[in-house]
Amino acid sequence: MNIEKGADKVVKTLRVQVTDQPGYLGRLTTAVGDERGNIGDIRLISSGLTHNLREITVYVDNDSHLERIVTAVAGVEGVVLEEVVDMVEKVHIGGKIAMKSRSPITSLGDVRKIYTPGVASICRKIQRQPELAARYTGIRNSVAIITNGTAILGLGDIGPVAGMPVMEGKAVLFDHLVGISGVPILMKSKNIEHIIETVWHIAPTFGAIKLEDIAAPDCFEIERRLSEMLDIPVMHDDQHGTAVVVLAALLNAARITGITLSEMTVGIIGLGAAGIGITKLLMAHGVKQVIGTDLNESAQEMLNSLGGTVTDLPGVMNDAELVIATTGCPGLIKPEMVCKGQIILALSNPDPEIRPEIAMAAGAAFAADGKSVNNALAFPGIFRGALDAGATAINKQMLLAAARAIAQHAGHGELVPGILDPKVHSAVADAVFIAAGDSGVAQT
Repeated sequence: MNIEKGADKVVKTLRVQVTDQPGYLGRLTTAVGDERGNIGDIRLISSGLTHNLREITVYVDNDSHLERIVTAVAGVEGVVLEEVVDMVEKVHIGGKIAMKSRSPITSLGDVRKIYTPGVASICRKIQRQPELAARYTGIRNSVAIITNGTAILGLGDIGPVAGMPVMEGKAVLFDHLVGISGVPILMKSKNIEHIIETVWHIAPTFGAIKLEDIAAPDCFEIERRLSEMLDIPVMHDDQHGTAVVVLAALLNAARITGITLSEMTVGIIGLGAAGIGITKLLMAHGVKQVIGTDLNESAQEMLNSLGGTVTDLPGVMNDAELVIATTGCPGLIKPEMVCKGQIILALSNPDPEIRPEIAMAAGAAFAADGKSVNNALAFPGIFRGALDAGATAINKQMLLAAARAIAQHAGHGELVPGILDPKVHSAVADAVFIAAGDSGVAQT
């Protein structure tokens, strides 16, 4: 399984002055280790006559754990702790994205080419032939990342501005993994009509629309209506991106265990955007028996309308061979609920319903959380393939193709491949491109 080192820890950096003599650095690392701190990188920042300045990355459980380590380090002779740096905060200072020019300007002639008067001829070309915008502008390579902040990660309704770091993170992944310009759009409104109208008005700026962290059931209606109104792809990532990666993981789990996925009883705990999206895609793949539970009555009705069966938490845990949880409730699944041989995907971030190692110790055949089964494996390649195909929509055939491509690139014993493997995203894009053409939504 692909679990990143320190994935469940808080990352801190200790900036320390260490006496430049044998043994002092060792005493420092020993003090950290004695307090069960997991040491990562040790970097030499500068050398002085008597001391060296170093930065030591330490993975800690929580603030109190950090305090114990800081106290221990402060007590080491020959070591001066200058600063504790939160690397997560540091990487977010000033934001993670910026608009950059692709055209260098070194002379007034360059300005005349990229702006007035030269640009007028390009404007007239597009006026006469609107389809040329795909060639002469960045529209075809831009995706709007739309949120109203009502369902951010497992944090809930924290508002659009508080959700901006997530949107920026999505834009960074778009750029780094597939070269797409992702543009966050924050909306104050929780009114469905306001959101739909606003997106419709700004849609000409973009080649596709990515709906992000919008709470159910509003997200279903917003996506459905925008997909009908616009001639560009619209996808709610919490539904479909998550569903694609879950299906990819299950394809490999089925292969490794020798089971037939379509014959399994699948239990869904939490029938919000992710839970319903997963249900839809699994059924499209051929899964026949889906049972699920949610406290919300309208969510239960939606599962019934899809052909699933509503039960309760004990019913899911007792009857499902495969359990998928997307509730946002850490620790909801207790070890004693796990049945021997179950496959459990506890996908809520940042804290899962049950930690994979606990589920495995309780008898699960496979277990993973949202840090390894991550929709960042899916959405970059899906949008890359859709944009390259000039697709008017993202349909089930494209999503199924993406899931198969991800599954095929997992290493031996892994459910899914690593997020940063460029071959994965290229393969997903190619598969989606082909599926767009085969299903009749491509225009390229």
